[in-house]
Amino acid sequence: LHWINACAASETQHVSVETVYQQSSGGKVSTRFRFVPGPGDHFIQYKGRWVRLHRDRDKQMVSLQHGSPFETVTLTTVGRNADYFSRMLDEARTMALQQMQSGTVVYQAVGHEWRQFGHPRRKRPLQSVILDEGIQECLVTDVREFISTSSWYVDRGIPYRRGYLLYGPPGCGKSSFITALASELDYGICMLSLSEQTLTDDRLQHLLNVAPLETIILLEDVDAAFINREEQHPDMRMAYSGLTHVTFSGLLNAVDGVASSDARLLFMTTNYINRLDAALIRPGRVDVKQYVGYCSDYQLKTMFSRFYPNASPVQAVAFQRKVRDRYPTDSISAAQVQGYFLMHKYDAGSAIENIDKLLKKQP
Repeated sequence: LHWINACAASETQHVSVETVYQQSSGGKVSTRFRFVPGPGDHFIQYKGRWVRLHRDRDKQMVSLQHGSPFETVTLTTVGRNADYFSRMLDEARTMALQQMQSGTVVYQAVGHEWRQFGHPRRKRPLQSVILDEGIQECLVTDVREFISTSSWYVDRGIPYRRGYLLYGPPGCGKSSFITALASELDYGICMLSLSEQTLTDDRLQHLLNVAPLETIILLEDVDAAFINREEQHPDMRMAYSGLTHVTFSGLLNAVDGVASSDARLLFMTTNYINRLDAALIRPGRVDVKQYVGYCSDYQLKTMFSRFYPNASPVQAVAFQRKVRDRYPTDSISAAQVQGYFLMHKYDAGSAIENIDKLLKKQP
């Protein structure tokens, strides 16, 4: 009924009003009104055909859960193809699901199971994360292709899983992109820290195998848990000693062993790829390695235009050039630029003229 009201509001004038109550976790109650076709007959047009909709309320039976009467909705049209109504119902279902999906669900490992961590996060638009030109499109295309080709993997006897490694300096958008990607795909995120003291080989294997469907498994800062086996510096060995109960072989088996799970989307991030053992990031365990670095000229101009949509392209170029005049190449992160823009939310000209304040924020 809500889909009919949204898509065919001009076709029916007989409507009823529903009051929707919403209560936040803090106790605040708000209300809003929804108009839907009232009881009786209505005629709407969908994909070139007229459809008769009859809404009938039962006068004796009510829902024990909501206290509202049971209803029957009958749709009638002229034609022989039953797929017509299937397409209509699919469209209505898609709209209803979009309204119900309140945000990105984040899961945290508790014991031997995954539990929702806090409330669903507000979905982050993919275009809000500005990576260097072409990187975002390439990664999204690869992930979508993987999701849509499960039968291809099965037919060829290839394990249906894919691993990604995003590496580069901190604050450049690795975790932000993964969050936005999950929002774009309507996926959840399973966050797991390999340096957690209670994590063992068996528990890691179990958690990766019981992760909720349609989620991204995220292992952040994997370099903090293991040292490269070829690293000979004693100070480095001491720094990483005892950080985790997970063995290196246990991690390899969990990622790509006989008992590792199928239908899995695994993302790992690191600030120091040179600290990772080559065995961990070889093809089959990590299929795509992508560097996410400091802001390029493209990122500076694009971020400026996104934060200041009313600014001209000339101003975006002026900002980029002024930053480059004061900064050496490859030295400023997206997080630093964003923090600077937050200091000048409503004044693009001020953001251009006060680059020195951005310089003072640097470590």
